[in-house]
Amino acid sequence: MTPTDRHLPAGTAAGGAYDLDVAPERAGWAYSSLRVLTLPPGGSHTLSTGDSEWIVLPLNGGCTVVTDEVTFELEGRESVFSAVTDFAYLPRDAHATVTSAGGGRFALTGARCEQVLPARYVPASAVPVELRGTGTCSRQVNNFAAADVFACDRLIAVEVLTPGGNWSSYPPHKHDEPCPGEESELEEIYYFEVADAPGGRPGLGYQRVSPSREKGTDVLAEVRSGDAVLIPDGWHGPSIAAPGHTLYYLNVMAGPGEREWLIRDHPDHAWIRTTWPDTPVDPRLPLYPEGERGR
Repeated sequence: MTPTDRHLPAGTAAGGAYDLDVAPERAGWAYSSLRVLTLPPGGSHTLSTGDSEWIVLPLNGGCTVVTDEVTFELEGRESVFSAVTDFAYLPRDAHATVTSAGGGRFALTGARCEQVLPARYVPASAVPVELRGTGTCSRQVNNFAAADVFACDRLIAVEVLTPGGNWSSYPPHKHDEPCPGEESELEEIYYFEVADAPGGRPGLGYQRVSPSREKGTDVLAEVRSGDAVLIPDGWHGPSIAAPGHTLYYLNVMAGPGEREWLIRDHPDHAWIRTTWPDTPVDPRLPLYPEGERGR
């Protein structure tokens, strides 16, 4: 897989019913997956979970998820920039149908796993919202499937919202080699959306991944809504939001070790954390508070 393959502009990794279809085979790794599904009003899609666990996460719109005679009604949201959303967890070796009366777009975050856990529904009110960093490093993290928040076998997934002009995924950090108590080994997918400026003007952002090893991942990508970046290794960050455009990204992670998110900061940039206690959080955050839900 070349550096060009690691930046997937919108539409270039579509497959079948999906606007974006990143399977482990496509990414050249073993665990992490992401699909983005668009359904028209009244539309329906059936899937087999296979050897992976999945979370159905509304990006915009709501849906009904039926799996093994269990039905979950997801209220969803107007957009990723408007509210936290509820979601549904699907176990491996199951079948599910997603139907949307009003239409919408839905992320399916997945990870190959061994355990069969029960299907579950989580309301938006149960999703913790964290403000991370301060000043121009301020961002909002919706920890819907963080390792210490929601029980999965291998899957870790969160949403990050960065106000225009700020940097997130900063300082650059990595999690590409196992080091007990210090660093996890996790494959990661970033999926981006960029808020329009007034008048519907489309925006952009930038994503940097720099090598942490010889011939490692080296990407500097201009990203727009619907793009994805694959990160098998390397220092990732910053994720840069252009002034006037809030940047959203969905992080999907999984790996071979214990399910935990342990990162190592880049030694040249870790010092920035020492400035955070003396700097206020960006007053534009939170974009929406914990527990705010719906459309």
